[in-house]
Amino acid sequence: MGLFRRNKNTNKPLVRQILDLVPKWIFDNCTNTYKTDKGCSKYRTFDQFVALTFGQLYKCHTLSDISTGIGVSETFISDLGLKQSPARSTMSDGNRKRDWRVFESLYNKLLSHYSSVLKKHHKSYIVKEIKDRSIKLIDSSTIPLCLSMFDWAKFRTAKGGVKIHTCLDVELMLPDVVNISEAKVSDRHGLKQLIFPKNTIVVEDRGYFDFTLMLNRIAATNVFVTRIKNNTVYETIKELDLPEDKNEHIVKDEIIRLTSPKAVKCGMNEHKLRLVHVYKEDENKIIEIITNQLEWDALTVSELYKKRWDIELFFKSLKQNLQIKTFVGTSENAVKSQIYIALITYLLLELIRRTVVRKATAFSNFVEKIRMSLCFYITLDYVCNTMNEGAKKVKRPKQLQLIAQHDFFSQNQQLSLYG
Repeated sequence: MGLFRRNKNTNKPLVRQILDLVPKWIFDNCTNTYKTDKGCSKYRTFDQFVALTFGQLYKCHTLSDISTGIGVSETFISDLGLKQSPARSTMSDGNRKRDWRVFESLYNKLLSHYSSVLKKHHKSYIVKEIKDRSIKLIDSSTIPLCLSMFDWAKFRTAKGGVKIHTCLDVELMLPDVVNISEAKVSDRHGLKQLIFPKNTIVVEDRGYFDFTLMLNRIAATNVFVTRIKNNTVYETIKELDLPEDKNEHIVKDEIIRLTSPKAVKCGMNEHKLRLVHVYKEDENKIIEIITNQLEWDALTVSELYKKRWDIELFFKSLKQNLQIKTFVGTSENAVKSQIYIALITYLLLELIRRTVVRKATAFSNFVEKIRMSLCFYITLDYVCNTMNEGAKKVKRPKQLQLIAQHDFFSQNQQLSLYG
């Protein structure tokens, strides 16, 4: 890519090298669109971005932690591209007042800017029968919050929370559609975009099982793969033969028609669907997967639904390695800003891992190595590919060795231990 130096030393701290992966023209475009620097003289949008990204990479729990970490020295502040370190109160005001949509826009533009590179360097298992088809994985993740502090985040009577509704693109293995809502919003209504371009495959859990949505996707020539609800009423039109000595975990494969009054009323009963019954060995139960694709092998349908686990792994990785379980502000604006900064940070880390790291490395191990080196003036290439764990011996200069060998308790320099 030409973005990374391949020697050891550099004049920028590691954290600045990561921040520099955000092109200035993209950042300026976002700030100009939402006018987030209007009336600001000191704590501008870039300052807030640096502060919150620093907090994500270091997993800072408070604004004071961020302020102290950035303000460690004047040289470090300057090398981060700042004129001064941010005060806690200034950061608090910025998190509360600055429009969070500027960071949403920045994430989307960065994803578009780096999409070809991210796809090129990503390797994922693809089912042969659906090779070169666009696959979207849809799910949500809830983050519990204290309702007395986050009174806008309604969930239950005495409990608060936010829900991150996500559509993850399998080629990118990153979310290309995100919506953050109160936790009480159902999965079905969490994303505005649930219909996709022709031939897109949509994989989701039964929280999105909805007759009207199914009809719209059939009209748009989308293929949906989801779990059927337990109380769904249907009739079997035909039971398909299962190949012998193959797909042993496929219990039954059938063509069905939905027959409930609601399905009849909306016209869903006029469409034939496929129902694949799969034995899940780890849970010792049978799951029923419904799709509008009638031609594929039953194993393909099963493998597609199994791929939904990738979005669960994404949420797990995001929560474990970045800071979205505790927040440095309590307003809705502050929470959404922090989550989108976390997504931007995750994108930049994935970009580095896919393009710089030359040996297969777990994401958590890679992030920990980055975290430990943030303030050092060494290159990303050195940190990712040369710096390793294990004991290292210090090589002292000869002059220091001679001083160390001098006997300070010699006859001419006796010291009394007792005064």
